[in-house]
Amino acid sequence: MALNEQEDSTSLRSIFDTTSRLRVEIEESYDYQSDAYQDKLRAALTSYQKCKDLIDQISLFSSNEGLEDVSSSEIRYMLVDFYLAELSLKENAQNRETVLKRSRTLYNRFLSLCDTYDLLSTTDKSAFEKGAVSSSPADPATRRNEKIAKYKAEKELKAKIEQLSQNSHNLDETDVRALHLASISLSIMKALQGLEMIFLELDILSRAPKPSDTPQPPPEQDSRSQGRKNPADSYSEKLDLNIASSMKGGPLLSSSGKPLRPFTLLDSRERLKAGVFKSGHNLPTMTIDEYLEEERKRGGIIEGGGEKSGIIPEPDEDNYEKADAETMKAREWDEFKEANPRGSGNTLNRG
Repeated sequence: MALNEQEDSTSLRSIFDTTSRLRVEIEESYDYQSDAYQDKLRAALTSYQKCKDLIDQISLFSSNEGLEDVSSSEIRYMLVDFYLAELSLKENAQNRETVLKRSRTLYNRFLSLCDTYDLLSTTDKSAFEKGAVSSSPADPATRRNEKIAKYKAEKELKAKIEQLSQNSHNLDETDVRALHLASISLSIMKALQGLEMIFLELDILSRAPKPSDTPQPPPEQDSRSQGRKNPADSYSEKLDLNIASSMKGGPLLSSSGKPLRPFTLLDSRERLKAGVFKSGHNLPTMTIDEYLEEERKRGGIIEGGGEKSGIIPEPDEDNYEKADAETMKAREWDEFKEANPRGSGNTLNRG
């Protein structure tokens, strides 16, 4: 390798490592709309593009060589296009369609490079050649089983990458190569999923109504509102518009003493003066006994009942009129019982 190629390789390694750390920070952040997030995103895209330019400059990957010809430390540079595609989708750009098409091109470039080095499985290669969406089976059960299988494979790859990444500084060349190949396999699955998502989103955008470039004419104004420059003179169907507007505030009287808005005269000065030494609460106007007496007069109190209702008061011996009335009542009751013996009114039980 020439001296310039060694310098480019060293520069590529330093830029790639620095940008990878920045990419991890971006992936762990969820504040997509903030300026700081977008600044980091643009910086990462610029750095990865520099890596891509250096890779093309030194012709790091070639279609005339196989995977065994690529060193273990350089395999990871195959992921540059994938990282560019992933980060491009996070851009907060006005033209979403342009972002999607650029990411689709980067995904396809990454998958083409993987296909050159025989890193695509038979299923992945078929999906890449036919299109991520068109290759999906029509049968829901088959599609569901494929998704389950992809999920399990993705889970196993993530576990393998996590296990190897824990001791990344103590790995030998074989383990380093296995780590990078596992990352590429996981990225292939994500790239195919990204292509499917881009296809669906582009389809939605194509159906959305496009904004018209021709400016719309302003709505026609009512003939009654033409010629009015003062907003207060604008037309309104409210009859009390002037009264309502005058109640909002402003002087009560004009300089000549003419009332400008309706008002009511109140003896507020006298009422305030009378209430200076008044207590803060309402004082009672009658006693409890007076209140109960008023309630008794209105029939609001029920008297009688209880245990005392069964107690017969002792007769007053000096009250002859009451004693005679009680005697006559008892005599009439005895005469009634003699004239109407018990059971005489029951005609149904007579023999």
